[in-house]
Amino acid sequence: MLTSIVGTNWGDEGKGRMVDLLSENYDVVVRYQGGNNAGHTVINEKGKFVMNLMPSGILRDETVNVLGPGIVIDLEHLSGEAARLREGGIEIGPRHLKISDRATVCLPYHKLLDGLEEDRLGDKKFGSTRRGISPVYADKYMKKTIRMGDLLHWDSLRDRLAGIIEWKNLTVEKGYGHEPVSLDEIMAWLETFGRPFAPYVCNTTEYLGSAIREGKSILFEAQLGALRDIDFGIYPYTSASTTLAAYAPIGAGIPYARLDESIGIMKAYSSCVGEGPFICELFGDEAEELRKAGGEYGAATGRPRRVGGFDVVASRYGTLMQGCSYIALTKLDVLSYLKEIPVCTAYELDGRKTGYFPSDIDELNAARPVYEYLPGFHCDISDCRRPEDLPRAAMDYIRYIEKAINCPIRYVSVGPERDAYITLF
Repeated sequence: MLTSIVGTNWGDEGKGRMVDLLSENYDVVVRYQGGNNAGHTVINEKGKFVMNLMPSGILRDETVNVLGPGIVIDLEHLSGEAARLREGGIEIGPRHLKISDRATVCLPYHKLLDGLEEDRLGDKKFGSTRRGISPVYADKYMKKTIRMGDLLHWDSLRDRLAGIIEWKNLTVEKGYGHEPVSLDEIMAWLETFGRPFAPYVCNTTEYLGSAIREGKSILFEAQLGALRDIDFGIYPYTSASTTLAAYAPIGAGIPYARLDESIGIMKAYSSCVGEGPFICELFGDEAEELRKAGGEYGAATGRPRRVGGFDVVASRYGTLMQGCSYIALTKLDVLSYLKEIPVCTAYELDGRKTGYFPSDIDELNAARPVYEYLPGFHCDISDCRRPEDLPRAAMDYIRYIEKAINCPIRYVSVGPERDAYITLF
């Protein structure tokens, strides 16, 4: 079985929590795109863990975890993440974690450039996490990066990096007026944070191909959501990578493989980190209550998330783009405090209602939400474990979403703990 777990909206839908739950049924978990610019928070019997680069399957001793060629790796961040996991009693070793020799290294100057550009943009900034993701992906397609496999060829690495840094300083020093990047400092950084991961680097394409031939099950874990996809998201307020399920086999390094299913993760309401159009956004006390109830602060950045009611238009679009087989609905319990549940059922654009998600940034900026309010269940559902345990209004809300997005809901999360969920079919 080859399964992808993907976000249907702006990211932060609860993918890590669902990967942690479902990974017991899989032999291998693969991260296939993005970097450390988003986070997955998982709470289980071992504790609370926030991961930015590690696949969420790392919390299961028997699961092999792979960082595929489609991701970008900040080695300093990965080192710190591994250390925190070890402190929590999690095993991190080459048997448990395999890193593609084709994965791209995010170097310190990528983070520097990310921050310099956001500062230059001022009020027109994209809301970057300043973790170097866009600059390193840009360099990847310029063929001006190093890859994890280069750490296995230390004698030639310095010469290769020297040419890249000479080119990069044309931007850093002569473009932004910043002091130049030092080759010696970058080599020292790689010595400190890169060398220890050399034993983890391997041909993961070969490894995953063997796993498929042996009949092993593979779970592909995405970062962010459909609306942050570089091609099909709210461009230019997107990530720099492809966040869609269709990219999973490519980003994992096995482009010939075919997914058996795509599980879409969506919240029972909406949240968004960063700049750009967020049509369903709520404001004032209504927004603050929802933000506090859901603990809506970014796992990677700690930034308060923008929040809104469930967005039918965006969620239907994201579900389609992800080719979802079914949905896992997260954080339904957060809505327990509401007597009425806000739902954005359509957008108003040029004086008319529309159910289509605009591709044009000007139309997205101009669109306004059309809100309706559904009956709330107004009670604690965190102890519910069967469909029949849910109050009627909660089940009605679930069925409403299913019909609105044209996709069945299989799992419903009613709390952050590993066992706090309901299976509907």
